[in-house]
Amino acid sequence: MKIGIVQMPVGMDKAQNVACAVENIRRLANLGAQMVVLPEMFCCPYSNAYFREYAEEAGGMVYQSLSNAAKEAGVYLVGGSMPELDGTRVYNTCFVFAPDGSQIGRHRKMHLFDIDVKGGQRFMESETFCAGQDVTVVKTAFGDIGVCICFDYRFPELARLMALKGAKILVVPAAFNMTTGPAHWEITWRMRAVDNQVFSIGVAPARDENGVYVSYGNSIVVSPWGKVLYRADEKPASAVVEIDLNEVEAIREQLPLLKARRRDVYDLRQL
Repeated sequence: MKIGIVQMPVGMDKAQNVACAVENIRRLANLGAQMVVLPEMFCCPYSNAYFREYAEEAGGMVYQSLSNAAKEAGVYLVGGSMPELDGTRVYNTCFVFAPDGSQIGRHRKMHLFDIDVKGGQRFMESETFCAGQDVTVVKTAFGDIGVCICFDYRFPELARLMALKGAKILVVPAAFNMTTGPAHWEITWRMRAVDNQVFSIGVAPARDENGVYVSYGNSIVVSPWGKVLYRADEKPASAVVEIDLNEVEAIREQLPLLKARRRDVYDLRQL
């Protein structure tokens, strides 16, 4: 399976951001990508000051542009994330589209990034966003994929639930910052890959030192053995990364972690 990674710049102009995403989807499809992944908040500055202003209902311009791009390119599309308006509520939402343009998945970020460090950084997503409730696993012709967003991936229970529900690939639009990124980005994606014996994919916006939020970048693809197959730097980047899904079952047979769980002692309730 060939995965297209889009680490794109995100500016203030929503239409321009969407156009950049669509162009990357087309180009990576022409290079053989069968699934394309966009970053978290690919169409919107990452700031509470802009989330509600840029928010759209499902079916709006951003949604329709992604649906059309998936259909025109003939690819599965994990549409990063966008501020989704649902009545008076706003969610940090990832829509997933099939090659015919139909929506086959929606993940609303479950764990909101709320930090308030005395004398340091303060960022409270909950001041704007509502939290999602669903463990998201999407069926594709290649197999099941789990989808979550950024801070969600900090929680091993969620990754394990997606794996137990059949996901062989965990796809995570994300935007770690310049404190958490250098410390925890690579190790988080490698840990989740090794713990659950899955492919682990993180896609971030490119870094803009002058932006309202400075993303770490470093989009990454990790094998079920924990090997880094691809890692970008901080600059705008795109790539097609080929993965072999047969590795998942092969590694699970060699090292049967999921089978060896002591469910008589502990268990994780599947939602």
